[in-house]
This record gives sequence, C-alpha cells and structure tokens, in this order.
Amino acid sequence: MPLQDYALSDFTHAPYTRPVYRRGSGPAVIIMHEIPGLHAQVVEFADRVAEAGMTVFLPSLFGTPGKPLSTGYAVQQMFMNVCIRREFSAWNGGKSSPIVDWLRALARHAHADCGGPGVGALGMCFTGGFALAMMTEPSVVAPVLSQPSLPLRRGKDGAIDASDAEIACARARFETEDLTLLGLRYKSDKLVPGGRFERYRKEFGDRFESVELEDADARQNTGYSPHSVLTIHLPTSGPGKDAEVRTIAFFRQRLGLA
Repeated sequence: MPLQDYALSDFTHAPYTRPVYRRGSGPAVIIMHEIPGLHAQVVEFADRVAEAGMTVFLPSLFGTPGKPLSTGYAVQQMFMNVCIRREFSAWNGGKSSPIVDWLRALARHAHADCGGPGVGALGMCFTGGFALAMMTEPSVVAPVLSQPSLPLRRGKDGAIDASDAEIACARARFETEDLTLLGLRYKSDKLVPGGRFERYRKEFGDRFESVELEDADARQNTGYSPHSVLTIHLPTSGPGKDAEVRTIAFFRQRLGLA
C-alpha cells in the first residue's frame, strides 16, 4: 500500500468531505492527483517532496486511494468526473471547478497547522489548473500547474479553468507579492495544447515559468502517450527528471527553505 506511511483524516468544508493523507514536516504543499486517482506514482512524487523538508497533503478527490493504474480504471474515472460529478467543471473555460473552494479551505487549514510563509499547491491533469484558481486564497504562494487539461474544449484557443476574477487576483498577487506560476507539459500533449500555455503567458508575462518537454524526454514504454510529467512519464534522468527537480526547488524557494 503506497500510502502506509501517511496519516489519514477527513477534511470538511461546505458541502464536501474528502479524505486527506499527510506526511512530513515543515511548510505545507497540497498535491492534487491526476486521473484515475491517488495512485502509487503520485504518492512517490509526494514522498520526494516530503523528503525535501515539506509537509505533504494529499486529498483524495476521486478514485480509490492506492488502487493500481489501468486503462479501464482511468476511463471509468474520466467518465464519472466529466459526465456525472458536479464538483468539476470539465467542458467550458472561464470558471473554476466547485471543488476549488474546498481546496482553498484546505490550504488555510494547512497553513495554520504547518506555518511558514504560505502553502504550495500542485495540480495534475484533471486538477492541473486548480492551483491557479486557488490563488484567491492568500496562503497559497507557490502554484504549480502540471499538464493542466481543463477545460476539455477550446484549449487550442487558450481556454483555462479560472474565472476573470481569479485571473485578476492571481495577476495582482504575482506583482505585489513577487510570486510566480510554474507550468509543466509535453509539447505533443493534445490535452494540454500550446495555446493554453500561451494564454498563461499573455495573462502573466514573465511571472509564468514554463517547462515544455519533448516526447524523447519522457519515460518510455509506459503504454501511454507522454502526458504525466511528474508521475507516469517521469524518467530517472535528463530534462524530464529536471522538471521534477525544478518543481521541488520552486516549492523550497517560495516556502522559505532555500
């Protein structure tokens, strides 16, 4: 069980209650897993963040924690989250998902509990853009968007899953608090088209730092096209591994550890 070294508790805010796994000490980082759920490779990445001197919070937002990856499991969770569950706004841009309010509350809780300059937040795939929308919570100071895949429509045109008000708040905080946004993707990834990263550049200028990888940088023979920068397609060396190194260094810098 990849989560055996984590403490488990439930966190409730407004209509939502979700299990949250916690490990480590130091300032907090919230890691939001990708589809299909909180699988072993997400946990392995979280382990490395904890080992770098931070307290990791892993909320389980969908799927079964610890369940192994499979294509069938991923398809099932995609269908459930896109077509049925109302916590997520999958199709259209210009707004964040309702679950983001719960995540902001978790960030406040984590900051109050762990202290430090603030909280890091990282989303992957389906949750990839959530860290940007979380910037309306003042405790969030280190947002990372790893292969942000929502909305599923109009990504080539620059659609992102954040409202105008959330974008304006983030832009103002980046300038007044000297913060930045980190984004990661594979250039060939159809779920994260280049137009989406161009939109981030348009909105935030040099406050947006991007890491954009070639297919050759990915871990090979996974059975999946390059997509999951920090998990399934994370190699042991080269530019792909450097993306993880940069992400952890980004957290350490923003959270006062470097």
